[in-house]
Formats: sequence, structure tokens, C-alpha cells
Amino acid sequence: MSVSAEFVIVGAGSGGSALAYRLVEAGRDVVVIEHGGSDAGPFIQMPGALSYPMNMGIYDWGFQSEPEEHLGGRRLATPRGKVLGGSSSINGMVYVRGHARDFDHWEESGATGWGYADVLPYYKRMEHWHGGEETEWRGRSGPLHVTRGPRANPLFDAFVAAGKAAGYPVTEDYNGQQQEGFGPMEATIYKGRRWSAANAYLRPALKTGKLRIVRGLARRVVFEGKKAVGVEIKRKGQIEVVRATSEVVLAASSINTPKLLMLSGVGPAEHLREHGVEVLADRPGVGANLQDHLEIYMQFAAKQPVTLFKYWNLYGKARVGAQWLFTKGGLGASNQFESCAFIRSDAGIDYPDIQYHFLPIAVRYDGKAAAEGHGFQAHVGPMRSKSRGHVRLSSSDPEAKPEIKFNYMSHPDDWAEFRKCVRLTREIFAQGPMAAHVKHEIQPGAAVETDEQIDAFIREHAESAYHPCGTAKMGAADDPSAVVDPEGRVIGVEGLRVADSSVFPRITNGNLNAPSIMVGEKMADHLLGRAPLARENLEPWVAPNWQVAQR
Repeated sequence: MSVSAEFVIVGAGSGGSALAYRLVEAGRDVVVIEHGGSDAGPFIQMPGALSYPMNMGIYDWGFQSEPEEHLGGRRLATPRGKVLGGSSSINGMVYVRGHARDFDHWEESGATGWGYADVLPYYKRMEHWHGGEETEWRGRSGPLHVTRGPRANPLFDAFVAAGKAAGYPVTEDYNGQQQEGFGPMEATIYKGRRWSAANAYLRPALKTGKLRIVRGLARRVVFEGKKAVGVEIKRKGQIEVVRATSEVVLAASSINTPKLLMLSGVGPAEHLREHGVEVLADRPGVGANLQDHLEIYMQFAAKQPVTLFKYWNLYGKARVGAQWLFTKGGLGASNQFESCAFIRSDAGIDYPDIQYHFLPIAVRYDGKAAAEGHGFQAHVGPMRSKSRGHVRLSSSDPEAKPEIKFNYMSHPDDWAEFRKCVRLTREIFAQGPMAAHVKHEIQPGAAVETDEQIDAFIREHAESAYHPCGTAKMGAADDPSAVVDPEGRVIGVEGLRVADSSVFPRITNGNLNAPSIMVGEKMADHLLGRAPLARENLEPWVAPNWQVAQR
């Protein structure tokens, strides 16, 4: 049975879902190809269960990095969603737009039309913000619900108060005018459920009858000459082609999008020839420029039993789960990331380069190793590492996993930035509001003090924050390192675009789900040939003393 549509999108994740929704809204006929299955079921829909889907092969591609030489040869997990909603169905649900300066940097590096004034109206269009009073910075009628947790646990406010006591600003809305400072964290959670791209965009689009989802593994883009005309897929053991009468769009993640481009003959010519792939367009930037956020978990033992540890047993988890199933309320209705901070590591840095997620329990991201009883932790890491890695083919077999090498910590500045993260965090947790709760430091531990000791801890314990991006960089058409132009068109071929985090020229501040969805929203207008939404020249807050002071 042959399938065709005006637009064929590969990937039902954050960018692809938003794009499909807007194309369908404009009356266009769309097919989305998705290899993963349904996102139904409590492990995905219950926010408090977030450590489960990321570690379930049914929902995750199961990628890992090559041995990372600067992290002691460790292979780091690189989860990507293989399910409706993509990584928005398995992530931590944290909602961060990125800092205004991130997007101005995109524009300066050649992504014309992607400055903050250009992307702000798309953020407003996509959001249904439940955070507070009306403000010109936020959207109120979009499909993506953005909420805040109740912050009922006293530790959430103590963390913010400790930041204030240490001399940092407090911000009421880090996604609004002022990112810098300590304050409440936002999440894609609505009525107690994970509000993924599947819930926000795919389901409403499916109801129109204009969107069809085809389950299959995308193997390569099919070209006639240099024009993309469809996607070859494997479905139920059979190879078939889904044809596009207008355009093909890749939104398959910053890992699978470059892999598909290379399998289709678009990429570094020499590398493609090594794998016997016929070169259609020599683009050395495909798979290059890979970036991510690394973080460490600073863990502290608690003086009082106010943490979530009391639920960290079979009975506690069952109780939380049952309450959520019946009421969509209680602890299961939160991702437990309810306070956060963005700070600058030094004077002379004009906008935040360190992010904190605060969590009222001491536990690993994969849900393992709840540390010695009652405790809490801050996830902390630098935002703009200068290290760059790559995604390459390991084989010309479309079913083979790609080679992923981040080159984490390969730039000397990364080490200096991480040491600052450790020392600034200790200072914050020593302030009165937090000191009242701290029994002692579990990890790294008080004995880890010198640069060498901190470096050794980072080498052994730094974890990915799961924010890979940048592998099909957006830039000027004459930039040899760019893969797509500012309208998402793959340079060197026709009828093919990219609409996911692969196109980020540089990683944004914070978690990447919001900017990935924004890319899908904005690319939709480019595909439809519409004039972009009018620029909004609001003035973001920048610390007035940034040149001379760290806070």
C-alpha cells in the first residue's frame, strides 16, 4: 500500500509534532513517520514517574556515547524518545525557553531571522502559560500548557532564599524578562499529566483527519536528481516509500537526523564514501558541532525528615501512584523540579552560564541509589561548553546505531567552569536558609577541595543532562559548516528541510524541549511560505553591573 502526502515529516517528537500541527491547521495534508509506539500508560503520563520511561527500551532508542576520553573512558547514556511525542514523552518536563542572548548569538552566527525579537512571538504562540499575571512576555492561548509546581516542600523556598542570602537576584519568571536569578521552575505538566508534544500537538492534529501517522523505521530520504521526493521506510518487515508531493522534513532528533542525512548522501563526502554511500551533497557540517550540557549532582544529607525519601520504598511509591491514578494529584503530579536558578559564574559574563535544578531527594536520574536516607540535591552545570563532538555513521545499515562522540570536557575552560559550579554551590548551601537543613555534604563530600580533587570527581561523576543538539547547524547558505539555511532548507539539495534541535547553531541556556518546539513552530511558517510573525522588541533584563561583578 503506497502512502503519499503533501508534506512528509520524519519524527513525531517536539519539532515534528509542532510542525505537523501548524501545517494541518493551514489545511495541508501531512504524514508523520514514527518508529516508536504509543505513549499511553502511567509511566509516561505520570510526571512523578519520569525516571522510568527514559530507561525503558520500548520508549528509548538506547544510544550511548563512544568512550569519552576526558571522562575516564566512560560511555554516557544518550536517551532519545522512540515513542509518540519523542523525547518530550520521556524527558524531565522542565520548560526553559533559553536566554534572549542565545538567540541573538544564533542570528550573529548566520541564522538570520532567529534573533530573540524573531523567536519571542513563536514562544508566545505556542504557550498556554498558567504562571501568573498577564504579561507581554508570555502566551496565554497556545496548545502547550506550562505550569508551576505547588512548591509545598519547604526545601524549595529554602533554596531560593539561600540564593538571595548569597547575594543573587530572585526572578519571578526566568522565561520572561529576567532569566538570571533564583525562582520557581516551570514544567510541561497540565492537570497532573505530562503535557508532551503528543498531547499538545499530535492528538489535536489527528482529530482533523489531515494528519496520518505511519509507523516504520525511516531508512533514507529518496531523491530524484537533487530533489527529495519521499522517505524509504521499513514497515512490518517490508521496504516501502512514503512519497511527498511538496517537501520532506527531518525532525528525527539531533542524533537520527544527521544519521538520515548521511544515509541519504548528504554529509562529509569522504566519510560517506568510506561507508559506500553515494555523495549527493558534500556538507561537512552534517553530524559535526554536537553539543550537550553536562551536570553533576551536589548531594546533601538532610537534618529533618522533610525530603521525598519517605516515599522511596515500595509502599510509598504505590501510595503516590494510586493517588495519581485516581485523582491526577499528589506528588505523582509533579516532576519534583519546582525551584531553579540561573547565575553567572564570573564578572565580565553578561548572562547566566550556570543552571541549577533543585530536587528534594538525593537520587540519580535513573532512579537508582537513593543516597543515605533523607537528603536533597542540586543538579548544576555550565551552559556554554566550548567542547564539540560529532555523530557519524557506524555502518551504511540503517538499523545500525550511529557513532556518537561528544568530546565532553575536551576544552580547558570546561574544567574551570565546573570547579566554579562546585564552589559556588557550596557557598549557596552554606547560607542560613539552607544551612538549617544541611547535615553534611554527601557528594562530592567535604574532603573534595582542591582543583585536582574536584576534577577527579567530575571525571568520574559528571552526567549528561540529555540536551544533545547542533548536528545540522543553521547558518548562511555560503557557510561551509552550515547544513540548513535560515528557513530550514538543506543546503545543496531541494525539497528537504530540518526542524529539530539539530539546527541549533549553539546550545541554548537550560533544557532544550521548549526551543525544539519553537523551531517546529517557526519552520511551519517557512514551509507555508508565510511572512514570519512580527518581531517583538522587548528589552530583556541584563545585570547592570555584569562587567564588574559576578552577582
